[in-house]
Amino acid sequence: MVRQTAPADNASFLREQAELIAQAAERIQPHIRRTPALSTDLDQFLRLKPECFQVTGSFKVRGAFNAVMKLHAERPETKGVIAVSSGNHAQALALAARAVGLRAVILIPEDANPAKVAATRALGAEVIQHGITFANREEKLREAIGQRSLTLIHPFDDWNIVHGQATAARELLEDEPELQVLAVPTGGGGLLSGSALSAKIHNRDLKVIGVEPESADDAARSFRTGSIQSLREAPTTLADGVRTTAIGSCTYEVAIRRRLVDDIVTVSENEIIEATRAAWLKLKLALEPTGALPLAAYLAEKLPGANRRLGLLLSGGNFEPATIAKLLATS
Repeated sequence: MVRQTAPADNASFLREQAELIAQAAERIQPHIRRTPALSTDLDQFLRLKPECFQVTGSFKVRGAFNAVMKLHAERPETKGVIAVSSGNHAQALALAARAVGLRAVILIPEDANPAKVAATRALGAEVIQHGITFANREEKLREAIGQRSLTLIHPFDDWNIVHGQATAARELLEDEPELQVLAVPTGGGGLLSGSALSAKIHNRDLKVIGVEPESADDAARSFRTGSIQSLREAPTTLADGVRTTAIGSCTYEVAIRRRLVDDIVTVSENEIIEATRAAWLKLKLALEPTGALPLAAYLAEKLPGANRRLGLLLSGGNFEPATIAKLLATS
């Protein structure tokens, strides 16, 4: 693994980020839920942050509200927002746009989770699916932006999104200040980047671990090589919320250049299935497979150290009922 030395200016960088995250927390507070830090019989040292209890069922609403409200305040002439999403960012952006009276247009791949698509439409967004795939969605997005006077709100590669997502870990550390390890689902890296910022602002010794599927290991490979690595095509995984092909520039800055992430581990599809089942049947938490990624790493003993105070940021609970029913029926 290529390990780069952390930049000498990390201290000033973190001070700047702390202020921006605090502003984001204040900005979005009226529109989100403060989700709890839960203990569990699995381990006396374990704490869970279940963002399945969040508005729209996912952490994504944090970043979406921060980005949209800041945009609306700074550029009141804005007519609307546009994005690509597999579903969770779509719902969050639709809700945030509706709250400030902006139009929202979302491009969602044709094979995306139907429940997430329906929820996005119910929140008032215009959903474009025809001809949209994971492979061509960025190209289709550029075409749509060229045809409409809308502002792009990227699902993860946007500092306003990152600062909003950072509020989840910030809350967890306010509730559980003695945590020693924090594990976070990882796709494009918006949540990972924000969580790492909040963690290192709180305690530079707190270990931050990203978790992604083995079939979607671009972040892990990027972390180990020291440069952004891209998958040739969208990965096949039950964790549909992390079907990205590469991390963003914000994630690169936080995780790789500044070394504020300590490791990124991968889990198998079977481990994701077992974690999702454990969430539903043992913990009574309605998690989607993406939200169960940190739990999968914990159950597979891929997180550092026994008897360490460990936090799992469980990112969401938007799922296709038939898929969950099938997983729960698996012996």
